[in-house]
Amino acid sequence: MTDTTAADVRRTIIDTLEASSLAYTEHQTGVFEVTLPGERKLQTTCRLDIGRHALGIHAFVARNPDENHQVVYRWLLERNLKMFGVAFAVDTAGDIYLDGRVPLESVTPDELDRLLGSVLTYADESFNTILELGFASSIRKEWQWRESRGESTRNLDAFKHLKP
Repeated sequence: MTDTTAADVRRTIIDTLEASSLAYTEHQTGVFEVTLPGERKLQTTCRLDIGRHALGIHAFVARNPDENHQVVYRWLLERNLKMFGVAFAVDTAGDIYLDGRVPLESVTPDELDRLLGSVLTYADESFNTILELGFASSIRKEWQWRESRGESTRNLDAFKHLKP
């Protein structure tokens, strides 16, 4: 790949992010951190890395599950069969990410919008299921702790079925 192609991709990324009014930081030339607003997962931070041949897309979804690792990871792998542009992955610590790579030549405003939309959709739609499968015991303890102290449980509403 030539530097011109990387420069063109950089310009496409900046223009697309600004046109979409997405908050971003360019930490170094060609490495962007984009904040994608969600509903279940209130925000997903996505890193875009312009490489020699491909654009890397990386987004943290959830930390290493406390329990039911096999169930969580199987669910993620089954979801991968239906996904576009990115796939679930785990790092050496067991934390869950969305990760993908696309050739620099395919980075257009529409394709970048589609990829960022995929990251947001998959992170947001999967978040509560990942929490329910991998952190049910912690959620139950949180319910008990908040209720014993008379604290709000509003942000646990999605997990009412786990209430002890």
